[in-house]
Amino acid sequence: MQSLEDTLGQVFRAIWASKLRSFLTMFGIAWGVGSMLLLIGMGEGFRSGQRRQLSKLGNDLIMFWGGTIPALPNQHSGMRPYKPTLGDEAEMRLSPEIRDVTATLSRNDIKQVSQYASAGGPVWGAEPNLTAIRFFPLKYGRFIDHSDLDERRRVAVLGSKSSDLLFPGRPAIGEFITLNGARFMVVGIVDKISRGNNDFDNQKVYIPLTTMLEMFPQIQGNLPADSVGAIFYQPRLRGENAAATAAAHNIIGRRHGFDPSLKEAFDEWDTIKEERLVGKIFDAMDVFLGGVGVVTLALGAVGIINIMLVSVTERTREIGLRKAIGATYTSILMQFFLEGIFLTGVSGLAGIAGAAALMALLQSLFTGSVPGFDPPRLVPWSAALALGSLAISGVVAGLYPARKAALLEPVEALRRE
Repeated sequence: MQSLEDTLGQVFRAIWASKLRSFLTMFGIAWGVGSMLLLIGMGEGFRSGQRRQLSKLGNDLIMFWGGTIPALPNQHSGMRPYKPTLGDEAEMRLSPEIRDVTATLSRNDIKQVSQYASAGGPVWGAEPNLTAIRFFPLKYGRFIDHSDLDERRRVAVLGSKSSDLLFPGRPAIGEFITLNGARFMVVGIVDKISRGNNDFDNQKVYIPLTTMLEMFPQIQGNLPADSVGAIFYQPRLRGENAAATAAAHNIIGRRHGFDPSLKEAFDEWDTIKEERLVGKIFDAMDVFLGGVGVVTLALGAVGIINIMLVSVTERTREIGLRKAIGATYTSILMQFFLEGIFLTGVSGLAGIAGAAALMALLQSLFTGSVPGFDPPRLVPWSAALALGSLAISGVVAGLYPARKAALLEPVEALRRE
C-alpha cells in the first residue's frame, strides 16, 4: 500500500511539472480571496468611521431643539414656534424612560475679548452633566460644576480654538476674558474635537446655564424666562430610543399645549436611529461584497476543477500504468484529491495573509487621517467565510477530478495515446 509520504511526493512533483499553470491557478484563487477580504474590510472601515463620527457627538444621544406647532395636522400655515424650557427638562428628568437629560442655551452674537485678542465663536450656557451626555474631552482644568450653577458664577470653559485665539501661545487657566464687557475667569480648556473641516465645537465658550439665562437670555419673541436652546437626553437603556422619544414627546406636547402625535411639531435628531440606519446600509454592503467574494471563489474553484480535469486527461496513461502494477482506487483518489486541496488551500491562505498584511499597513499609515472613514481591517467573520468557502471549493475541486481519475480502467487508460 502506498504511504502518505509517497502520495505527497507525487502531488508535489505533478504540481511542479506544470508550475506555470499551477501558479496562475493559485494566483487566481489568492486574488479572489484577498479581494473579498479587502472589499469587506473597506465596508467595515466606512462603518467604523461613521460610528466614530457619531460618537464625537455623544453617547446614545437624542437632540431636541423645539419646533413649530401647526394649527391643524399636516397644515403648514399659521404655525406657532416654541422653545424647550427648564421646566420641560425638569419633568423629563423624572421620566423612567430617560436616563439623563441636560439643557443648553447658545448665542453667536456675544463678543469675547482677552487682554491679548478677541474672538466671536458661539457662547453656550451649559450644565455640569453635559460632559456625560456629549463627547467632551477636557484637556486642562475643570468643567462647570453645581456650585457654579447654583451661585451663578462668572466662569468660562474654552474650546481649543477659542483658547488659541484668545490666549495665543499663553496659558489660559486662571486668566480672564470679557463677554460683552462682563468679566469671566477661565477654569477649563476642552481638547480638540475634530469632525473633518468642521471646527464649530472648537470655537465654543461654555458658561453656567444659570449665568447665561441671567445675563444673555434668548432674544427671539415672547419666550418664557426659562427658555433654552436645546435639550439633549439619553434613553434608560442603550438603544431604547422609541420609548424615550415617546415619553419626551408626551411631556413636551402636554406642557406646550399640542398633540404629541404631531411629528412635524418636533425639531430633533436621534443619533441612535441614525446609527441604526448606517448599520443597515453597511450590513447590506457586507452581504453584497461577501456574495461577490464567494462567487469569485466559486469561479476560482471551477478553474481548479478544469485544471485538474486537464491533468487527469494528460496523465491517463500514467494512471493506467499505476493501476496495472497495483495502485489502488484509494491511492489514485487520494493523490488527485490532495493536489486539488493543496492548490486551493495554499493559494487561499496566501490571499488571506496578503490581504491581512496590506490592511495592517493601511491601518498604520492612515488611521484617523480621513474623517468619517477608517482604513480597511480584517473582519473575523469574513476570514471565516473565506476559509469555509475555500474548504468547500477545495473538496469539490479535488474530489470530482480525483474520482474521475480513480475510476479509469487500466486497459482503457493504457490504450489511449
